[in-house]
Amino acid sequence: MNPNVRMLKEEVLSDNWYVLKKLTFEYRGKNGTWETQSREAYDRGNGAAILLYNRDKQTVILTRQFRMPTYVNGNETGMLIEACAGLLDRDGPEDCIRREAEEETGYAVTSVHKIREAYMSPGSVTEILHLFVAEYDAKMKVGRGGGLDEEQENIEVLELTFAEAIRMVETGEIRDAKTILLLQHAQLHGLLEPPVKVEHILVAGPYRSNTGDDPERIAANMRAMNEAAWRIYEAGHLPVLGEWYALPLMETAGSTRIGDEVFERVFHPSAIRLLEHCDAVLRIGGPSAGADEMVRTAERLGKKVYRAFEEIPEIAQA
Repeated sequence: MNPNVRMLKEEVLSDNWYVLKKLTFEYRGKNGTWETQSREAYDRGNGAAILLYNRDKQTVILTRQFRMPTYVNGNETGMLIEACAGLLDRDGPEDCIRREAEEETGYAVTSVHKIREAYMSPGSVTEILHLFVAEYDAKMKVGRGGGLDEEQENIEVLELTFAEAIRMVETGEIRDAKTILLLQHAQLHGLLEPPVKVEHILVAGPYRSNTGDDPERIAANMRAMNEAAWRIYEAGHLPVLGEWYALPLMETAGSTRIGDEVFERVFHPSAIRLLEHCDAVLRIGGPSAGADEMVRTAERLGKKVYRAFEEIPEIAQA
């Protein structure tokens, strides 16, 4: 307890909906003097709110409903766009917010993550709000949402793009504090950024170019591409060289020298086929007509083209 506070009197002014009390107390200031003060505190219990988000669709679920206190304080329609929320009643925060999410939005979310607690209006309201986020998808839709009829809830469920929701915060179309907090949390922490996925990356570099078909120079080019592949693997992706496919195939097909008929029929064509099943190309090394062809083909197919290791996103390893 705070030694600088002495409660003197507690009066209930109203318990019609929730409980409004007048609290009279003494407070000791920095100079040590006690002074008598009185404040009103509205006790409506504690609550929970949640932002439902879909990373793949880049969307969030919000609600819109009539809020009388905003109507009498300048909100012309009284309608407010909010994150799903509700009072705890006798539930714990997680149980409460799962129940409220299903009642209000129709989604039965499985995994909820608590981000923080906040006093929303500490000058007059006792409520602590527990703030949550959770991912949703179509499989979690179990009802129409809209709230409970017996509680006179007329809630409209909104699925908005995250970009649109952020824009509405900036324009003032979203003015609810808890909703702004949750949306800004999602923005600051990159909740809706698509996860970095493992990419199948083709290493394209010189093989024969400028070697005069010298086996040692060709071997050096292969080492450079294999080393690049290892760095790609260490970054969490799946590397591949066209040579890994072509060289064993050519040997099996009877190629006896670089540039013979089997070589020409397999070497570059197999790399083109392979590229169709890759996500990206990493171009390394010096001049190479074949590597440049891989880049042009990748661009035509709409694949990513990396020209430096630093451009490849790293994936955190488990």
